[in-house]
Amino acid sequence: MGNTDRPLSPHLQVYKPQLTAVLSILHRATGVFLSIGSLLLVCWLAALAKGPESYATVQGLLGSGIGRTLLLAWVFALFYHLCNGMRHLFWDMGLGFDMDTVYASGRFVVVVAITLTLITFAMAYAIRGGLL
Repeated sequence: MGNTDRPLSPHLQVYKPQLTAVLSILHRATGVFLSIGSLLLVCWLAALAKGPESYATVQGLLGSGIGRTLLLAWVFALFYHLCNGMRHLFWDMGLGFDMDTVYASGRFVVVVAITLTLITFAMAYAIRGGLL
């Protein structure tokens, strides 16, 4: 029998995460986060239906720093999941499997998701009437 004290796989300190693995995990995480965010949307709609007092309470929560941060994360999750889902559709058609394209499209998805998130928030604040 050999030494049983040695690890069966490399330590996490040695492992360098690959972009493809990180983006795959992020795709799954954003899917879960979107599901949870949908519950927040349902609460907002229920408060709207319940009346002005309930609506003001939920709007106060969503307008707080924590609420805005959650909304920002939710919007990013929506755009990332959408863009990465479109990337997967190209893969389903057999396109973009060479490693250069995989990495380029992965970076592109992240940049587009961040850009769309910032544009959405800039438009929302402009419509609302200011940055604060």
